[in-house]
This record gives sequence, C-alpha cells and structure tokens, in this order.
Amino acid sequence: MNEVAAVGSETSVFTMFLHASIVVKLVMIGLLSASVWCWAIIINKTLLIRRARAAMEEFETVFWSGNSLEDLYQSLAARPTMATASLFVAAMREWKRSFQNAAASYVGLQSRIEKVLDVSIAREIEKLEANLLVLATVASAGPFIGLFGTVWGIMTSFRSIAASKNTSLAVVAPGIAEALFATAIGLFAAIPALIAYNKLSGDVAKTQAKMEAFADEFSAILSRQIDQHTSRGA
Repeated sequence: MNEVAAVGSETSVFTMFLHASIVVKLVMIGLLSASVWCWAIIINKTLLIRRARAAMEEFETVFWSGNSLEDLYQSLAARPTMATASLFVAAMREWKRSFQNAAASYVGLQSRIEKVLDVSIAREIEKLEANLLVLATVASAGPFIGLFGTVWGIMTSFRSIAASKNTSLAVVAPGIAEALFATAIGLFAAIPALIAYNKLSGDVAKTQAKMEAFADEFSAILSRQIDQHTSRGA
C-alpha cells in the first residue's frame, strides 16, 4: 500500500516531466510546441475561411442585384478584395485593358479572361491552404514521435531496474508513466490536428467550388459581351 501511495505522489504531470530523461523532455516540449502551433493555425484558418465566405456572400448579393459591372468594378478596384470579388476585379481589369485601344481585337480575349480567372482562383486557394500541411504533418507524425519518447523512456526505466536490481512497483511505475506520458502528448497534438485538417480541407474545397462556379458564370457573361461587341464591329 505504501508503495502505491508513493507511486501516486510521484506521478503528477509536472513531476513526470521533471523526472523524464532529456530525450523524453525534448520530445514532450516539441510535441507541445507543435500542438500550440497547430491551434494557432486552426484558429487563423477558421477565421480566414469565415471571412472569405462572408465576403463571397456579400459580393454575390451585390453582383446579382443588377448593378452596372463598371460601377461595381470602380468600387472594388480601389480596396483589397478576396474570394469572388478578387476574381471579378482581375477579370474586369483584363477586360478593360483589352478595350483601352480603340482598334483592339477581341481575338483571344475570352481565353485570356479564363486564364486570369484560373490564376486568381489558384492564388486565393493558396492563401486558404497555406500551413494546412503543418496540420497533416503533425497529425501523421505526432503519434510516432510520442511513441519514440515512450520507447526511449521505457528503455531508461529498464536500465534503472537493472542498475538498482529492484523490480518493485515503486521503481517501475514512475518511469513507465513518464514514458507513456510522451505518447499521450503525441495523441493530444495529433488528434485535433487531424480533425481540423479534414474539416478545413473540406471547407477550402467547398470555397474553391463556389469560386469556380462564379468564374464560369462570369466568364459566360463576358463572353456574351464579347459577342455583342464583335457583331457591332462587323
């Protein structure tokens, strides 16, 4: 009974960290740092995606309200934009460049606008996906790093047992608890990272699909405009 009580008094979280070997301590500190980094990324990306969705809804409400494309472009070109608004500004900028010269040809304009839209989508998605691979890396590597700390800690415990020639619970349990604590921290870092990576990746994919749908619709609108200008010129 006394041995069990002694084990309980020596296996608090802070005590396990202090008594762990230097290798296990480094593993624990690294995993905790990775967990903090992951949570910072999760919060930042969640807020960024929410802002992007809100901006998309606000822009599309104005866009489909029937206002002049020129007036909408003038109001957006002077300030930072994101998501579908950024696609609109980029496409309209290419459109206006093509009409700056009175003798401009419409040949290839539709293709150029589509390329501009594709590049704009890629840039917006790159912003949303930035650092998501960190979550994937921590989710996949965290448990193995924690397991490494556990294995190292158990090896240290066995060496202590061999040196003391004592296999009582009071000798074995603290070292094994310290070792398993490294695995627990690895799971603590990996599980939220995995869940967040899957959730945020799905949100980014949905956002990309919405931007691609808008790009197709806006490209069709400009295509009709090009046909009208071409028929007038003919």
